[in-house]
Amino acid sequence: MLQVKTKAVSQDPGVLSVVLPVTVGATFAIAAAATSLAREGLSAPSLAGLLALFAAAAFTEAFPLPIRGIPIGRTSLASVFIVGAAVLYGWAGATLLSFLMQLTVEASRRRAPIRVAYNSSVYALAAAAGGAAAAAFGRLPVDHMLVETPAAAAAFYTVDLVLVALVVARSSHEQFRPLLRRTLGATSLPLAIMVSLSVVLVALWERSPFLIAALFGPLVAFDLYQRSQLRALEAMRAAVTDPVTGLGNRRRFDERLSDEVPPSKPGSPVSVCLLDVDGLKGINDRYGHPIGDLALADVGARLASSGEAFRLGGDEFALLLPNVEPEQARLLVELVLVDLALEAGLDEPVKVSGGIAAYPRDGETPQGLVDRADEALYHSKRHAPGSVYARSADGLGLRALVADSPTDRATRLQAATNLAQAVDSRDSLGGSHSQSVGRLAARIGERLGCDVEQCELIELAGRLHDLGKVAIPEEILEKPAPLASDERRVLERHPTVGSNMLTSLGLGAVSSWVLHHHERWDGTGYPDGLVGDVIPLPARILAVADAFDALVSDHVYRGRLSLAQALGELERGVGTQFDPTVVAALVTELGDPEYDF
Repeated sequence: MLQVKTKAVSQDPGVLSVVLPVTVGATFAIAAAATSLAREGLSAPSLAGLLALFAAAAFTEAFPLPIRGIPIGRTSLASVFIVGAAVLYGWAGATLLSFLMQLTVEASRRRAPIRVAYNSSVYALAAAAGGAAAAAFGRLPVDHMLVETPAAAAAFYTVDLVLVALVVARSSHEQFRPLLRRTLGATSLPLAIMVSLSVVLVALWERSPFLIAALFGPLVAFDLYQRSQLRALEAMRAAVTDPVTGLGNRRRFDERLSDEVPPSKPGSPVSVCLLDVDGLKGINDRYGHPIGDLALADVGARLASSGEAFRLGGDEFALLLPNVEPEQARLLVELVLVDLALEAGLDEPVKVSGGIAAYPRDGETPQGLVDRADEALYHSKRHAPGSVYARSADGLGLRALVADSPTDRATRLQAATNLAQAVDSRDSLGGSHSQSVGRLAARIGERLGCDVEQCELIELAGRLHDLGKVAIPEEILEKPAPLASDERRVLERHPTVGSNMLTSLGLGAVSSWVLHHHERWDGTGYPDGLVGDVIPLPARILAVADAFDALVSDHVYRGRLSLAQALGELERGVGTQFDPTVVAALVTELGDPEYDF
């Protein structure tokens, strides 16, 4: 039913540790199935039936269902015929059928040999499990169609899902269980449909194998419906997406701004920044439009890592910053400009001018807000290209923000701290998560022998560790259900965004610790997949303090855990997610009667 995406199976040692046992196990299963069939023999009708099911399975596998939202691959209706073969002809016939079918389809697509071997092996093992389940339940004194077929389908699906999710988790460095849960949720409806179709297949086959032709009507209709739905969704997405940068376009910007700026009653603050790439025509004239498009895409990617970004057309971009006060927006946009001063493969940096306006201070309607931001952008373009202007607090003038402005470091640091507090107020962990993480991290650092100055920096890093979440949309931060894969990728950018902002403040060490506070001891974390002691000690401390405070705090999707439960969760992650020494220091610290967690 499920098959691995194109690049999920690679030569990575972690991936090979999954691929090799699975292919070896499948080899034994295939050999046993071939031996069993050779010993028992196949009648001509049985051979013809298996060949017919093989052809049907190969056809449906060659045209998988275009279902959106499956995190680990794509799905096909081939399992309907494989499960039917397992019930009708036993585990041996189903094992060989599924292996040869997948091998044929994958090889015809000229896939990498390791991927062909793994997907074929997974199907063989899943079919063997389905056949074994059908045989076990076939001994019960009930109608076998109502018991054997669902049991075979459940066994096939379970083995297929687990093995594919396992190799994808290893390849993408995602956590296995959350990935498994998301995939189960995304495929539960197709599974129910496939079980029903498998029951119908077995019922029709026992009356006459020729009746399975009646199945192709529903199968084709289901496939066509899914494809039409996908085309409609893609058309809707294309209507609000810029094709060069992948950002939302002017229409999407207007929609989102209208959502954030309520027309009838005051809402939360919203800062809007309009930006313009200086000299885009010169880049196009000098290097050609393909290079100009690459520069636009690079600018779009940098903006997207710092807020909800849009390309309005030509060289114009926009940043929408909900729940960000004007003064906080000034700092964020200034740091974005530092991040945008990149070479982009050209002879000189790509420079961007911008203008900021804030709701409700500078306008109470979407159009009024855009007009004020556009005025500030025009002032920037005219008087100081490459800088950002924002309307002053009294609304009477404009204030420049440039990447190399001599803003006092203490003021900038306080603004960063205010941004972090704004993130806490948006997060589901309450309003003091970052302060709690900072205090606990400093105490753990003290237990581990860090000097006073380093402990102070660790506490600062704890207070600022989620700074990059200012760029994450609120619907992702507050989503009660598991995140989709694209939403998780957006969330996992926050350490990099926060690190970039802190680097611009001259906090190099703190920046590095924030960047790596989601690395894991076993190397499966992000953003760089660092392993063990290679991860900076303060980052390992932040990871434990962050996890502990999250466990003992209320969430939108679950209540807080007790101290004992939280420590139990941390201890289960020792040696995989967390540094054992840091967890031990936390346990010692929480046992200190003077510590109030």
